[in-house]
Amino acid sequence: MSGGATMPQVDVIGVGINATDTIIRLPHFPTVDSKLELVSAAVKPGGQVASAMVACRRWGLRVRYVGKIGDDDAGKLQITEMKREGIEAHWVVARGSMSQSAFILVDQSSGERTVLWKRDSSIALRPRDLKRRWIRGARALLVDGHDTAAAARAARWARQEKMCVVGDFDNRYKGVEALLHLTDFAVTSKDFPARLTGENDLSKSLPQLYREFKFRLIASTLGRLGALAWDGARFYLTRGFCVDAVDTTGAGDIFHGAFVFGLVRGWPLEEILKFSCAAAGLNCEAEGARGGIPSLRKIAQFRRSATRSEAAYAPEVLLEAAREARAATESEVPS
Repeated sequence: MSGGATMPQVDVIGVGINATDTIIRLPHFPTVDSKLELVSAAVKPGGQVASAMVACRRWGLRVRYVGKIGDDDAGKLQITEMKREGIEAHWVVARGSMSQSAFILVDQSSGERTVLWKRDSSIALRPRDLKRRWIRGARALLVDGHDTAAAARAARWARQEKMCVVGDFDNRYKGVEALLHLTDFAVTSKDFPARLTGENDLSKSLPQLYREFKFRLIASTLGRLGALAWDGARFYLTRGFCVDAVDTTGAGDIFHGAFVFGLVRGWPLEEILKFSCAAAGLNCEAEGARGGIPSLRKIAQFRRSATRSEAAYAPEVLLEAAREARAATESEVPS
């Protein structure tokens, strides 16, 4: 380890996006050139890595968060919320800038949402913003695929510190390939693999990305249908849990927090995926990215009684896809 100030020991570190969300609940989505009375509007904290870290803290982990904000009211809200959650937070402040903000339109009838967002380029986290001492003393690092150069620097440091690196990937931002090479566990949106490979079938694209980037595991979230993961030998299909969705905002963020939580606890992969699907589903039963983060007890009770979704893939399809993926891997090994 390099020199510098000693940092307190934590379980997990998060480096990435925070956001301030204005949740606008509507009876239904509006049509063009129309007027519609909204049901409610509320300002809530959110953001991919920030929300995942809040979930980890509520479940009992020691957490450190690193993020960038503007010097506006939204930035002050982020600082206040992290203090309230008991999270050790390190803020990079862009003076005279607006923090990341979003207006989220939620269809009251289904809970589905549309996100309208704005992010000033001045609040992009840059490699020079990071301090080496922040990326120490933990078992895992969670990054997202937005500010890829900064995330890659944090991931490189984390690997030097023998941490596992978990990546939350939803879009093909510039430089994401370099970050993928530094990621141990890639947990993506269902559309991300196709954006890199051109292959829409996850049973083909996940093994392809696994071979290219040498992950320990790659998984994709499937919305209400759960998640699909590939570890180089077999697929793990976890069906989703049926809930009465109020707001799907933040479901993926809580899934990633739950995934990191399970890794730090040393759980088997199948348990991690079931826990993550249940936590993400329950979060949809309340408003906002963090509004429905459930307790560990509630997740356990829910898993015992909840109805599961239909399977996204038939078992025989995944068995054949796994056979083909293993054969492709063996053909790439030099003789």
